[in-house]
Amino acid sequence: MNNLSNLAELKKIQLALHENLESLTSFKDCAIIDWPKHYNLGDHLIWLGNIFYLANTAHFRISYATSLDNFSEAELEKKAPQAPILLHGGGNFGDFWPRSQKFREKIISKYHDRPIVILPQSLYFKEQENLEKTTAIFNQHPNLTLFLRDDYSYEIAKQFFTNCRVAKAPDLAFELVDIPNRSLPIKRNNSILYLYRKDRENNTDFSPTALNISNLVVEDWRSYDWMTVLPKEWVYIPGLVRLIRDGWQRGLSIPQEWLSRQKWELFHPSTKLFSSLDNSSIHRMSWSMMHTGIYQLSQYSLVITNRLHVHILCSLLDIPHIFLPGAYYKNEVFYKTWTYQLPLVRFVKNPAEIKPAIDELRDYVANG
Repeated sequence: MNNLSNLAELKKIQLALHENLESLTSFKDCAIIDWPKHYNLGDHLIWLGNIFYLANTAHFRISYATSLDNFSEAELEKKAPQAPILLHGGGNFGDFWPRSQKFREKIISKYHDRPIVILPQSLYFKEQENLEKTTAIFNQHPNLTLFLRDDYSYEIAKQFFTNCRVAKAPDLAFELVDIPNRSLPIKRNNSILYLYRKDRENNTDFSPTALNISNLVVEDWRSYDWMTVLPKEWVYIPGLVRLIRDGWQRGLSIPQEWLSRQKWELFHPSTKLFSSLDNSSIHRMSWSMMHTGIYQLSQYSLVITNRLHVHILCSLLDIPHIFLPGAYYKNEVFYKTWTYQLPLVRFVKNPAEIKPAIDELRDYVANG
C-alpha cells in the first residue's frame, strides 16, 4: 500500500480548507464559542482543528474560548471586547440537534456589533418552518459569514441566507493532517471494527446483524466510557492516587494504553500551544479525547463506520475503512464533496455491497 497517495489527497483537502478560510486571516484576535462539553469525539477533533488553524495557520490570538454552558457575556466583554465571534462547526446546524442551534441564534441575535463566523457545518432542517425562522434571524445580522462543509448544504445556504456571506470549506478536522506522530505503535488484529453510532443519526438498514460479518467487533467511540469531565480539584490529589483514579475514570485498564496517553498528553510537541491559549484545560481535554480515538482505531486493520469523524480519523491514520450512510444525507454528500478520491475508503449504500468492498480494500492494501 502506498501511503503517500493517501497523504497527497489529504493535503489537497487541507489546502482547500486553508484557501476557503483565507478571508478570516484579516482578523487579529477572536472569541471561539461552543467547545463540545460532551463525549462525541468527532466534535473534539473539529475543536482541535479550530485551535490549530486559528493559532498556527491564521495566527489569531484566541482571546476567549468556552463551551455553550459556560459562556459568559461579561467574560466575553472583558477578554475580547471587540473581537469577532467564531462559532464551532460540525453537524448541528439545523433542527436535528436543536440545543446548539438555539444558542447560535441567540448569539447572532444579540451581537450585531461584531463580525460572526459559523465555522464549517452540515446544514439540515427537518421542518421548513424552522429553516425560515433561522433565515430571518441570520439575515438580520450585518456581518455574518457561514461556512458549509458540503455541496448540498452550501446550495441550500446560498438560497436562503441571502444577506450573509456564504462559503464552502472542508471540515476543520482536516487541519490535523500535519499533526506529527499521529499514528501509535500498536499491533493491529485481524478483526474488523464496526464503529457504530446508535443515536438518532443511525441508519437502521446497517445494523450489525444486517452486515452479516463473522469477525466483527461492534463499538461506539470509547470516549463515551468516560464518566465525567475531570474537575480542576484533581490536580491537588497526590500523584499516584490521581493517576489511578484517572485510569478508572476513563475506563483504561491496559498499561500500554495508559503509558501511550501519558506520552501523548505530556510530551507531544503540539501540546505546547495550549498553555498560551485562553481556557487551556478545555483544549487539553479535547487532545486527550483525540488519543482515545487514535488508540481505538489503530488496533484494527480495517474499520466500518457510520460516523463522519471515524471516516476522517481513519483517513488521517492510513486505516482502510468502509463509510456508511447515516439517517440523512450528511455522510454521503460530504464524501462526494471532499473525500471520494481518498484511496483507503469505500462509500457503501447497500449492506450487500460491504463484503465486496472489504475484498477490494484488502486487495488494494496488498497490491497497491
